[in-house]
Amino acid sequence: MKATGIVRRIDDLGRVVVPKEIRKTLRIKEGDPLEIFTARDGEVILKKYSPMGELNEFAQTYAESLSEVFSYGVIITDSDSVIAVSKLSKKDYKDKNISADLEDIISKRSTKYFEGDDVVTICRDDAKDYFAQYVVPVISDSGDCIGLIMLISKDNDGALVNEEKSLKVAAHFLGKQVQ
Repeated sequence: MKATGIVRRIDDLGRVVVPKEIRKTLRIKEGDPLEIFTARDGEVILKKYSPMGELNEFAQTYAESLSEVFSYGVIITDSDSVIAVSKLSKKDYKDKNISADLEDIISKRSTKYFEGDDVVTICRDDAKDYFAQYVVPVISDSGDCIGLIMLISKDNDGALVNEEKSLKVAAHFLGKQVQ
């Protein structure tokens, strides 16, 4: 754990303010849920909560199944980072922060098809060595957009165009898994 040197007092309602610098660094926005952990030595730890993060193992198995069926790369994200990768380099994507492009797609809750020079970066330091992408938001039963499923082709075969409905079903199913 890294000390920040910032000290805050608890107010009369039991609240404490997380400083703006820390919220910006950790990409915590107003309304984001935080999970609270305690340790025996009196530490209180706040962690940004990800409903999709609870599904890490399931999401990885699901990504592998989807990539077998579609024969393309699959990436599943939560609202901040890549949580599952199949048929692509795990070391290049897994647990990395998603790009501002993908954050924008999550905030707009929109399905997008990208091709050729229009492809979006997945992670902040992504090399963009793919030709086409289908990006579908994962919406929970509560109506929150909690992540994305991406189908990725490295070849110029144009086949992703026919996968929209199947990918939407996959995203809907994944959204149903979150409690």
